[in-house]
Amino acid sequence: MGRIFGTDGVRGIANKDLTCELAMNIGRAVSEVLANNKHKKPKILIGKDTRLSSNMLEGALQAGICSAGADVLLLGVVPTPAVAYLVKKYSADAGIMISASHNSYEFNGIKIFDSNGYKLPDKIENQIEELLETGFENEENLIGDKLGNVIVETGAVRDYILHLESCVNKDFSGMKVAVDCSNGSACSTAEKLFKDLKADCHIISNNPNGININDNCGSTHLEGLSKYVKDNNMDLGIAFDGDADRCLAVDENGEVVDGDVIMAICAMYMKQNGMLRKNTVVGTIMTNMGFTDFCKREEIEFSSTKVGDRYVLEEMLDKGYNLGGEQSGHMILLDYSTTGDGQLTAVWLLNILNQGKMKLSEISKLVTKYPQSILNVEVSQKQKLEFNSNEKVNKIIFDSEEKLADKGRVVVRESGTEPLIRIMVECIDEVLLKEVMNDICIKLKELLKN
Repeated sequence: MGRIFGTDGVRGIANKDLTCELAMNIGRAVSEVLANNKHKKPKILIGKDTRLSSNMLEGALQAGICSAGADVLLLGVVPTPAVAYLVKKYSADAGIMISASHNSYEFNGIKIFDSNGYKLPDKIENQIEELLETGFENEENLIGDKLGNVIVETGAVRDYILHLESCVNKDFSGMKVAVDCSNGSACSTAEKLFKDLKADCHIISNNPNGININDNCGSTHLEGLSKYVKDNNMDLGIAFDGDADRCLAVDENGEVVDGDVIMAICAMYMKQNGMLRKNTVVGTIMTNMGFTDFCKREEIEFSSTKVGDRYVLEEMLDKGYNLGGEQSGHMILLDYSTTGDGQLTAVWLLNILNQGKMKLSEISKLVTKYPQSILNVEVSQKQKLEFNSNEKVNKIIFDSEEKLADKGRVVVRESGTEPLIRIMVECIDEVLLKEVMNDICIKLKELLKN
């Protein structure tokens, strides 16, 4: 068995890569590793998104957990950050979220949180993988009252919404907001949340049927939201992904406002109000150079990590920072959440706009973004492993960086969730950017063909 954990838990095509047997064994392994040496019966939360396969995997996980003698608390359809929040509130030993985030419905995934609501570090994931590989310590099946029980928690959505409402001013009266739920987890929470906050909210992509999650909607497909905002004279639009741990926006003109810009808006607000710890924001190597220009101009420190919100969080915890995120819309407000939370990001953005009586198009001018172009290269597992060490590939990238000189950069990285290599070219000169990216495309296509 190869490594099953990627940058965001376990992910694959449901019932093919991510089978019921694997899910059951993960449930058992999580119980043994995270609830080891506990004197009380362990308790593990399970939340899920709206995918057709989520119910199947939920059943397999709870079977594995109960067989190891731990109790299961079923949260139902909730956002990923709800699991992270509730695992601590409910004094559970671990929390599991069944979701493949922004991927299409045939994919699914398993994300695991510890008792404090943090995603598992590599060390703990390795312990779980070792159990899956070598077998379980207790091979004798438990029987009788040693088995775990399954309890349905009916208050999970309410408790999570109350938490979000406690993080902001509760009156957004007069704000017209379109909210795209991506036919995913936000369908269980967003409408009540925004109406409780008194926003004039129009909810779209809010009718999940098991196969329409992220289907031409949500944070990966903003065209529909942009059109809705313009056609209905909304103040702004908010879009979540399938498990609502990321948030992107469109302004009143339908223009996209990405995670870098939202993070800049929050950073400025936090600095002005004495809330930005150590005057520092954490981003990744994919963070737009326009954001770093913003930080220099506003005398805010910027710390960069590998791509993945887990690496952003690790840096924040290690150095004592409280704001970080990614261009894709993951943003971590560590004073309120232990993971990226799309709805928390959304209500914070609304709160800042409401307090300043500003339009999103105006405040978005904080960041002048550099043009970026991203090429997704489909590769085999072997090609993926060898990509960064391939001398011919490195020569293509080196030559491209030489051509860009000090006007831009090239970033190459492996996707942590898909069989892709992502190549990003960023350059202040859009003509040069297109020329360099076109050259990379031609040379890589020829190279990978052989």
